[in-house]
Amino acid sequence: MGREPNTRLADLFALTGWSKGELARMVNRRGAALGQQQLSTDTSRVRRWIEQGETPRDPVPRVLAALFTERLGRVVTTEDLGLERHRRSRSGTSDTGMPWKPERTAAVLTEFTGMDLMLNRRGLMSAGAALAAGSVIADSLHDWLAGDAATPPDLRSSGRPPLVIPAGDSSLDLYEAGPVGDEEVTALERSVGVFRSWDASRGGGLQRKAVIGQLNEVGGMLTYRHPPERERRLWNVAANLAVLAGWMSHDIGLEPTAQKYFVIAVHAAREAGDKPRAGEALSRAARQMVHLGRADEALDLMRLAKAGSGERALPRTRAMLHTIEAWAQASLGHSQATRRVLGEAEELFAADSGEVGPSWMQLFTEAELHGMEALVYRTLAEHDPAASALAQQHARLAISLRPEQGRERSNVFDYLSLASACWIAGQPEEAQVQAKMALALIRDTSSLRTWDRLREMYRLTQRYQGLPEVAELREEIRQADPRQRWQIV
Repeated sequence: MGREPNTRLADLFALTGWSKGELARMVNRRGAALGQQQLSTDTSRVRRWIEQGETPRDPVPRVLAALFTERLGRVVTTEDLGLERHRRSRSGTSDTGMPWKPERTAAVLTEFTGMDLMLNRRGLMSAGAALAAGSVIADSLHDWLAGDAATPPDLRSSGRPPLVIPAGDSSLDLYEAGPVGDEEVTALERSVGVFRSWDASRGGGLQRKAVIGQLNEVGGMLTYRHPPERERRLWNVAANLAVLAGWMSHDIGLEPTAQKYFVIAVHAAREAGDKPRAGEALSRAARQMVHLGRADEALDLMRLAKAGSGERALPRTRAMLHTIEAWAQASLGHSQATRRVLGEAEELFAADSGEVGPSWMQLFTEAELHGMEALVYRTLAEHDPAASALAQQHARLAISLRPEQGRERSNVFDYLSLASACWIAGQPEEAQVQAKMALALIRDTSSLRTWDRLREMYRLTQRYQGLPEVAELREEIRQADPRQRWQIV
């Protein structure tokens, strides 16, 4: 037929260690469990999928996605396998480009969450996948976010929605959500606030599964036609839940999964006609990049996030975006740029009129501003020690402004920023006090990011390990880590 090989499927197939005959037999068994007795996949058919790029008929792509997900221990969608009939991306490219049609966004959202829940249920981790480069994501989304084009009209066709793969057992029961009314949408909007509070308090590990399950259901709802305003609200809920799912995934170390959710959130925000929400979703991806030591790529994302939000965003939103850009600049040791961008963030925050903003900005309070400034200056202090005094100042302000209950994870970060700045400034006695405060709180969170930051602080104690009390603190930190996943120097 002259078709090109399906390199996506070939690459993932090579990772499984299966033979073509094994895969054919598993497809037939799984299909039979679904009641699809007519499936008769054989070795030659699997070969055509891989070598000739032949796309099997439904439900085989969904069955393959489930089998690969289970085998590889990470979410694998039909698009990852190169088996989407409506759009076949070029080999090796990131499937993030605009525009997606509304029905495609809903289908990707629902399939990905369903597979993620399947892994969550089995206790598997998202491993073996690579993060897309920040520049790749920024380039693919640039035309919509930075341009003036309005959101296109609804292109969804009416009628029965496509079947999707749900969270479930190995039999892959198929699930279909139905259309909803305004009261149900209001309840969904309230649930986002509840999940957001849980995450802010204890970290992403405790409620991630519930958030993904809710997002999966919203994706199913969006395969139906709704009145325009109700549909816009549903897309807003989807964007908010996708950001939260991504942030929770990042918080517990599921980095490729987190990035996928952030990209899905951008597409959902597009359907809602909300560019500032899309920009904030990109800023989360940028924070993830800085955390992972890829500050250059974070700057690519932040340039687009700021350009896309533009004057549409409230001053407080723009202030938040500036603090993330400053963190990336600080990670690169750009002292002048860091101070300039943070100064702009303070001016924007002060210019905020108090107008009630979107729900996703409610947590960016004055305490959060100072907490981010403390983190930025603490990061810069490793390149410019003079910044440590400013880091301490802002960390103390953040701690004084935060409530004792409800923001435990942020309090841990504040104490770690303060302790780190004290170590850098040559104040080991004060550093020990703040480090112990962080250690006392960290056990109550399910956030791996807090342990990552603790490790960064621990590294700074090395020059003082000859002091008996510091040696004792270092041992206490080593014993405190319940996972023992990282080796402390």
